[in-house]
Amino acid sequence: MKGMDLARAYYREYGDEIRRQFPQYANRMAFGLVGEGSECYGYDDEISRDHDFGPGFCIWVSRDTARAIGNELERAYCSLPAEFQGFRREETPEGAGRLGVHAIDRFYMRYTNCEGLPRTNLEWMRIPERFLSIATNGEVFDDPEGEFTRIRTQLKQFYPADVLRKKVAARAAVMSQSGQYNFPRCMNRGDQNAAYLAMAEFVKAALSMLYLLERIYMPFYKWAFRGTEDFRICGGAANQLKQLIALGNGAETAGQRQQIIESICTFTAQQLQRQGFSNTTDPFLQSHLPAIMGGIADPQIRQLHVMADAE
Repeated sequence: MKGMDLARAYYREYGDEIRRQFPQYANRMAFGLVGEGSECYGYDDEISRDHDFGPGFCIWVSRDTARAIGNELERAYCSLPAEFQGFRREETPEGAGRLGVHAIDRFYMRYTNCEGLPRTNLEWMRIPERFLSIATNGEVFDDPEGEFTRIRTQLKQFYPADVLRKKVAARAAVMSQSGQYNFPRCMNRGDQNAAYLAMAEFVKAALSMLYLLERIYMPFYKWAFRGTEDFRICGGAANQLKQLIALGNGAETAGQRQQIIESICTFTAQQLQRQGFSNTTDPFLQSHLPAIMGGIADPQIRQLHVMADAE
């Protein structure tokens, strides 16, 4: 059984029991499973069950409701059976507090540093992509009041246009510098250690670029490649990145790796033009930076260094 299925079944069994204990607040609670943990993405497997896996769900309430019944609600949740359908949740110190009762504003503050939605482009820029992925993953089982879902829905609409442009520019700059320029130079010098780091920087930047072009927040690195299975546009380029990694770091594969890097950059350049970020399909990504940065309307974002980013 997947963790999301287990959480949903546990909620169906015991959600009404929580509501019955707080009838005046029954329509002010949202239930679901969102946050940290592979089960929130549907990526969990037998290996991931060795920690912080088991029955449970989240309860999100407003600040006023949390003040009124938060402690009692948490006690009621903790009194639910610890074992369900043959599974028992054993929390590690790092995983403690992921489930149970959360004030909505504090839940989002944990990942976005904002009590609700970011209000400015700079606030958006300061949020790491993996945290936005965490805040919008999983599933909401029930939300009669709608406030948790309202914030969630707007976050899932992805970055404001100027923030997206700035992030795309930073990724294009790193891809060009690390993959198209420094990687071959390091190999020509025989410096395979530096070449390895250049290729690693290229892979990280390119993978993030593909997520941006897909309008999906890139998750924590452990699940980043797993998430590419949901790509609609950039799946082929993601597979090329996997091929690039599989070739290793030997001198005998340098030519193959450079061909793959150039192929990914060519695809990226085409997408930049098709999606309106640039007016050229030049495969050298450095050449796209003036058009991408020049399209940013917000002067605070436009004046940032081309490689400046939240990460």
